[in-house]
Amino acid sequence: MIQQRSIQMYSGKKAMREAFGDALEELGKRNEKVVVLTADLTDAIKVTKFKNSFPDRFFQMGIKESDMIGTAAGMAVDGLIPFATTFAVFATSLANQPVRVSVGYNRANVKIATSHGGVCVGADGATHQSFEDVALMRLVPGMTVFVPCDANEAYKATFAAADIDGPVYLRLGRVPTQVVTAPETEFIPGKAVVMREGRDCAVIAMGAMVSAAMEAAAVLESEGVRIGVINMHTIKPLDREAVLDAASRCGCIVTAEEHTVIGGLGSACAEVLALESPVPMRMVGVQDTFGESGEPEEIMKKYHLTSADIAENVRLVLAKKNRRDG
Repeated sequence: MIQQRSIQMYSGKKAMREAFGDALEELGKRNEKVVVLTADLTDAIKVTKFKNSFPDRFFQMGIKESDMIGTAAGMAVDGLIPFATTFAVFATSLANQPVRVSVGYNRANVKIATSHGGVCVGADGATHQSFEDVALMRLVPGMTVFVPCDANEAYKATFAAADIDGPVYLRLGRVPTQVVTAPETEFIPGKAVVMREGRDCAVIAMGAMVSAAMEAAAVLESEGVRIGVINMHTIKPLDREAVLDAASRCGCIVTAEEHTVIGGLGSACAEVLALESPVPMRMVGVQDTFGESGEPEEIMKKYHLTSADIAENVRLVLAKKNRRDG
């Protein structure tokens, strides 16, 4: 097991990919089996520190994502711990076949670490916005899926990925996001973090949407509505107990994700609730559409991914719960 540093301090706004780069360099110091591959995105995915510190363990594969994933699988079979790094959209589209067969089928110990997940890639637009990556990676048998909510969690998730014996998908955002977790907050794969207790409704969020959910909670509290906020940083394996406990305590659920509502966090939670504890539920996320270019804040408003959208969905699901209970 590779122990992370006890405290890695980030505050304010910080890009998760920056924290990933810091963690990767530290991992390299701790374990010589850690190697890094990238597909012509050294600076964009923030692996420059690792490259400079361990040039013999850094592999620039060029714009050949499929080749990179296949090579990483071979390295894993040989006992190394490869981190294959690229943009989320490339890992799940251009390299889909080797991810499925070379990594997934072989249970290869490959860590697929991606940046530019979700809508917040700004002017890069629809071709680079990955709305479907979590859904696609959930489908690969044996794949662990991490979506950290801030820089502190991204740092810890990188160490956690290295400790897992098997394939891991790590999804990071491009733009700086608000740090909402403490450095000492534990990151346990498959175990959600309760950010805020509530009795009226539970918002289960992933990634940058955790911060938006916390903002929505503050607004709703001024209206006399107390909502719980759950940070579901591991989408697979999902913390089923956390979902069921939230349903039992609050009687209704809202999910929030910077991802399509088809096959992502909302779908994963709905699968659990439908089978074991049906309650009123709404999903905040991208609908069945592609993205477009624009400033991150504009895109979040365009696709209804703001704190105001979360708050409105809480009001709607509460009305449905009250009708059912009344």
